[in-house]
Amino acid sequence: MSDELKKGLEGVLVAESSLSYIDGDEGKLVYRGYTIDDLARNASFEEVVYLLWHGELPTADELGSFKSSMAEERHLDDGVQQLVRELAEADEEPMAALRSIVSSLSAYDPDADAEPTDEAANLRKGRRITAKIPTALAAFSRIREGDDPVEPREDLDHAANFLYMLNGEEPDEVLADTFDMALVLHADHGLNASTFSAMVTSSTLADLHAAITSAVGALSGSLHGGANQDVMEALLELDESGKEPVEWVEDRLDAGERVPGFGHRVYNVKDPRAKILSEESEALGEAAGTPQWHNYSTEIEEYLTEEKGLAPNVDFYSASTYYQMGIPVDIYTPIFAMSRVGGWIAHVLEQYDDNRLIRPRGRYVGPDDRTVTPIDER
Repeated sequence: MSDELKKGLEGVLVAESSLSYIDGDEGKLVYRGYTIDDLARNASFEEVVYLLWHGELPTADELGSFKSSMAEERHLDDGVQQLVRELAEADEEPMAALRSIVSSLSAYDPDADAEPTDEAANLRKGRRITAKIPTALAAFSRIREGDDPVEPREDLDHAANFLYMLNGEEPDEVLADTFDMALVLHADHGLNASTFSAMVTSSTLADLHAAITSAVGALSGSLHGGANQDVMEALLELDESGKEPVEWVEDRLDAGERVPGFGHRVYNVKDPRAKILSEESEALGEAAGTPQWHNYSTEIEEYLTEEKGLAPNVDFYSASTYYQMGIPVDIYTPIFAMSRVGGWIAHVLEQYDDNRLIRPRGRYVGPDDRTVTPIDER
């Protein structure tokens, strides 16, 4: 057994997976053999979730059945609705609220007592969790603003229904399609911190709700899911400053601050998801008459790429894309979770299917040869 220390497990292979593949040098992301560009432009979020959970894209009949079964699970039980209201009225931080909400779903799940490795039960649980997170998130956001929650509709797709519940009106086709594409882009991404957290939890044979709650907790950290919110707050700061983007970046760097949305543990080039969302952000800005957000972003990208060798990640362009949809900035990370739950569940199913307790070692660097001094002599 090697004693080489790999902090952050960087470069360490800990599992085999058939779910997603990343080539950081080529800027390539693949879900089960399909490139992310192909899926984002030609498959819906529901199709991608089906692909991740079942290994193949669905037929028309399979997709219809899958969408219907998930849409039927969108409504929240009374106890969860009450919890959502209490958290919103207490002004809880959105990711902390989501963590509590996901955990609470197990209390009302009819498969709660199933064995953790029961695949059929886990698929039913997975549909419920995936379907209910958008309902809870939209209700939480509206209650904070003093508005009543909007009941979900079963006739709308996953993405369109969320925007409907959030804003109280059915989104136009462009907004719904763009948001659906964003969900596809975020659905899975290898063994990132939140996915690995879910795998570690499930490796103990804890249940699916526990695993997904662990993943939400990991995603809440600023080094993982919080970057998209940081990006938009930075762009708003730039807009208010009256400075040109390059001047603003230079001032920020001179002050020892970083520009969020750049750099990635895996990608050495531009994140392929950022390429797609950049196009969508530009189109939304042109349609809405607010091109400045995309213009700011491209000028910052060009400068940092040319001068610092830094490439943008998916968060850099998802921020302005969501902002132009009227989505509150502080729920960007919960929306990330709303998408990534599809991948989390797929990885947990994979972990259960060939389980081994995940238990790495740590190198001890503390003191040695100590003895206990009696309490009255210390």
